[in-house]
Amino acid sequence: MHRSSGKSKNSKTAQAPRQKISYEKALDPAITEYSVRALNWLRKAEFLMSAPKLSLCVEDTGYEIAFAGRSNAGKSSAINALTNQKQLARASKKPGRTQMINFFSLGNPDQRLVDLPGYGYAAVPETMKIVWQKELENYLIHRESLQGLVLLMDIRHPLQHFDTMMLEWAHSRKLFVHILLTKADKLNRGPANKTLLEVKQELKKMKLNFSIQLFSSLNKQGLEELASVMAGRLNFTLEQSTQFDLDSIPEAVEEDEADTVEELEDFLPEQHAEQKPE
Repeated sequence: MHRSSGKSKNSKTAQAPRQKISYEKALDPAITEYSVRALNWLRKAEFLMSAPKLSLCVEDTGYEIAFAGRSNAGKSSAINALTNQKQLARASKKPGRTQMINFFSLGNPDQRLVDLPGYGYAAVPETMKIVWQKELENYLIHRESLQGLVLLMDIRHPLQHFDTMMLEWAHSRKLFVHILLTKADKLNRGPANKTLLEVKQELKKMKLNFSIQLFSSLNKQGLEELASVMAGRLNFTLEQSTQFDLDSIPEAVEEDEADTVEELEDFLPEQHAEQKPE
């Protein structure tokens, strides 16, 4: 009489090593190609000029995207990582020293990145802070070539008072905003995604239909996503890029972790170096 061994007929299957199942959505190859080419293109960025007020800015033609956020949100690190240039946007150990609107060209002067003075935190007298904020307001209201904002928030302190004001103002003017939750490497994956979801829910409550992503200059998280969003708004086309090679993309670099307001005084044209805002 045949005696059962007591093992299930599927025991071999049960004992077989389990394969890891990936639930990540496959990327569209066309989107990936566009993102990579856009990233290569953004790394052509060159300093163009700095201006203390709107009337001295570069000619108001073409397309530009402005980086805005609190002075310690990591603007300089984000710009430097995106462009793979360690010192393109300079950081100061003393937040709040920059009062300039800084322009960077992208292969031609009609496609630009703009680094705006940080807001909400500045180690300067209140009267000077008011002057800076007034010039920032003039730029945001009157700049016709401005296509939208990249608004940076430290993932550990999102939606501060000035952030909310900027979002509501941009919505009232029908201005595009892409939000970066910066320094995502400071949190584990679970808490980072939780914060991302919470901010999305807050935006929905505020009836603000803005795009948002996690970002880390340190580990280069989110670079291609950001590049794709910006390139689309800056009217970048694949014809502007003659090469497509994933292996040719250089490593992004991260500047000092003193993510504070950018200081571009060494770059200023002579006629502006001595000039202070009125």
